[in-house]
Amino acid sequence: MVEFRGKLLAGAGWMGASRLAVNALGFLSTVVLARILTPDDFGLVALAMAMILLMSAITDTSLASALVQHDDPGEDHCNTILTMGVIRGVIAAVLFSVAAYPLSRLFNEPRLVDVMYVLSITLVLSGFANPRSILLTKDLIFWQQFMLQVSKKLTQLLVAVALALIYRSYWAMILGTVIGQAVSVAVSYSVLPYRPRPGLKHARELLGFSVWLTLGSIVRTANWRIDHLLIGGFLGRPALGYYSMGSNLAAMPTQEVTTPLFSALFPAFTRVTDSRERLVRNYQRAQSTVTCVVLPLGVGAALIADPLIPLLLGEKWRPAVFVVQMLSAVFALQTIGSLAQPLAMATGRTRMLFIRDLQNFALRVPLIVLGMFLAGLPGILWARAITGSVAIGFNMAVVRSITGLGYREQVMDNLRVLSAAAVMTGGVLLVHGLLSTGTSWQAQLMELIAMTLIGAVLYIGSLAVFWFMAGMPDGPEKEIVQTLKQMGNRLAQPSQQ
Repeated sequence: MVEFRGKLLAGAGWMGASRLAVNALGFLSTVVLARILTPDDFGLVALAMAMILLMSAITDTSLASALVQHDDPGEDHCNTILTMGVIRGVIAAVLFSVAAYPLSRLFNEPRLVDVMYVLSITLVLSGFANPRSILLTKDLIFWQQFMLQVSKKLTQLLVAVALALIYRSYWAMILGTVIGQAVSVAVSYSVLPYRPRPGLKHARELLGFSVWLTLGSIVRTANWRIDHLLIGGFLGRPALGYYSMGSNLAAMPTQEVTTPLFSALFPAFTRVTDSRERLVRNYQRAQSTVTCVVLPLGVGAALIADPLIPLLLGEKWRPAVFVVQMLSAVFALQTIGSLAQPLAMATGRTRMLFIRDLQNFALRVPLIVLGMFLAGLPGILWARAITGSVAIGFNMAVVRSITGLGYREQVMDNLRVLSAAAVMTGGVLLVHGLLSTGTSWQAQLMELIAMTLIGAVLYIGSLAVFWFMAGMPDGPEKEIVQTLKQMGNRLAQPSQQ
């Protein structure tokens, strides 16, 4: 058990470091490109990316997840995944290219044709990714993920910024994406030597597990990208640029942090599925700790969006402030129950995830369409806030079905965190009202620093007070304290020798 926890912490550390680096590079890229390019440029790229993500979801076979869940995967399984990945990538690229002209006519955007032709290259490249990294993931070894993700993002940043400075065109982002994908594939073979051998020996076996994940991926991607297509088609590319920029920034503190953790928690949960008691205990510890760390980041992002966005991106991006404020708060609350995905995958309840995604789709799409026609972009944001809040209940229902934990018990596991976040929110809003006195960059910078520091102090301080008042029970606070102690001991060992 000690060895397992150590591997899990090491794996989470690698994934955390990877996501921290990727988010830092992504944020830097966003800030620089937003200063050079226009909302219309970002809107065009967001429209094309929404469509390529839909194509990826439709042709996705979720074989990596099937391999992680497999009891004894071998070389033939890797060969099967690579072969099917290449076939899938080529088919997806052809379909995407064929759809380019009709979609450009549908959206009245002739630039889409060439953009989609070039982006189709990424679909082919993704099929050649080294499948051996999946076996390391199964064993809770994640250093290779750090190498792949950071190299890809760093390449995208360097290429996109260089081209944007030279040509001041949306092609900077497109070519950065393609070249970044190529570098990622090349790095995957350099850090994990593997000689590909075509074969489909285990195709039926792997597809048997992944079919529900594939269907869920299609519904989930359509659910999350339909708003981009609607905005691009009805409200125009500049509006989509503001929306895409705000949505990406809002996701960074929460979804972009929790998503890679799923890669660590999925194989971790598979190791304790033989005991319901151990599974429940490990789920509660992981979920409450994730919420304790990530929820204040999302709430904080919503609180500091104004003055942060005008200060970093410029006044031309001010319409994105409201997008970040609305979505960051929703993403933050969704950390409650967010681990339903790896929990269900580890226990083989993938059909349950598909049903959940279908419920979200049936609720979300009609409300977004209604919101758009009633109030434009603000209407879409309010629709997302409502449906995002309801989605928390859908996730909690999945957890309840698998673990037996009731809704009240799941909320109570996070009560101290929610209370501390509420204290932080009240204090930061008060500071914002007192300090919001000017639009100069100096005033905005001072306001941002003050709000960030006061928010951090209020959250950590109030959480500590609530924990002491409760008698310092087991929970995320104790997990964090123990982890910090272990890190301190490891750092102190070399100096003592």
